[in-house]
Amino acid sequence: MAGADRRFLMGTLDVLILKTLSWGPMHGFGVAVWLEQTAGNAVRIEDGSLYPALHRLERKEWVRARWGLTENKRRAKFYELTDAGRARLGQESSEWGRFAAAVSRVLEATRAPATAGGTP
Repeated sequence: MAGADRRFLMGTLDVLILKTLSWGPMHGFGVAVWLEQTAGNAVRIEDGSLYPALHRLERKEWVRARWGLTENKRRAKFYELTDAGRARLGQESSEWGRFAAAVSRVLEATRAPATAGGTP
């Protein structure tokens, strides 16, 4: 199950990054700050996860990168969504919506499950 957990977490980070970049080009630090602030600091993105994810998304051609200057005049890599990345974001958003709705139905259930073989 550890492999499945890792893929689930990577997929989660990927879709969060794609959503962040849907607002426009951003450097890695800006991506992390926006995600943390938007999630009410419930999500913390470490550099050791963020930059490998950005590079993975770049290899998949869902984002592209270019060098530029930050507001502080520092050189940084800016990432932006490609058309393929925007399409993937739409697909992932739909899947997450269905998944979240299913989890909510389970957590908000008001009746016990029917048992198939009786009470153990």
